Amino acid sequence: MIEQLAKVALTSVLVVAASEAAKRNIVLGATLASLPLTSLLAMIWLYADTRDTEKVAALANGIFWLILPSLTLLLVLPLLLRRGIAFVPSVAISIAVTTASYLAMRALLKWFNIQA
Repeated sequence: MIEQLAKVALTSVLVVAASEAAKRNIVLGATLASLPLTSLLAMIWLYADTRDTEKVAALANGIFWLILPSLTLLLVLPLLLRRGIAFVPSVAISIAVTTASYLAMRALLKWFNIQA
């Protein structure tokens, strides 16, 4: 239980650090947020818990393929906000588009028989 709390605490600190940095410097905040820290932490925690490098490799492979559809959120959200759509509807629409992109990517990967 303490190990899980430590994982949550460290991960939370990184998210808050990126958010706080963005208040002061957009480039620094964007740089911190763009780093694959969550992915790296997930791989570290998985390896620490299982010592299974094949699982870590499979996770890294899945993350690679699923980063592509996640980028749609980063394209759609600023587009909607700059067109004057309020924040909450913009986020909701962006999440819907991203979800559709994930589903499309999963179908595409399945069609090409790629494990992700």
